[in-house]
Amino acid sequence: MKIFFNNSCSICRSEINVYKKQGIKQLEWVDITNNKNAEMDTKKTSKDLLRRLHVKSDHKIYSGAEAFIVLWSRMPKFKFLSKLLSIPIIFHIFSLVYEIVAFFLYLKNRNQLKN
Repeated sequence: MKIFFNNSCSICRSEINVYKKQGIKQLEWVDITNNKNAEMDTKKTSKDLLRRLHVKSDHKIYSGAEAFIVLWSRMPKFKFLSKLLSIPIIFHIFSLVYEIVAFFLYLKNRNQLKN
């Protein structure tokens, strides 16, 4: 499974570092910063990649809150979050909150875009 994240965002990097410390070998961490390979691999633009977390699992791309659910489901210490936040009404709220936070992080980091 590949996780596409913005390593040049201090907030994003801090969170991802928590996950990396779990030492799960099946997870591949891909920095999307100026990464044309990430764009080709996900078929997403640099803006799309900067806007949300993306996960590629079983040849499918997940983004946003759904990407976190997929990621957490593979991490023993976070599996309970994937189950809790997958409950439909809770997922709806989680997704909404994620989009708000992601929007402000995007505004903070959009200067990374070349176009």
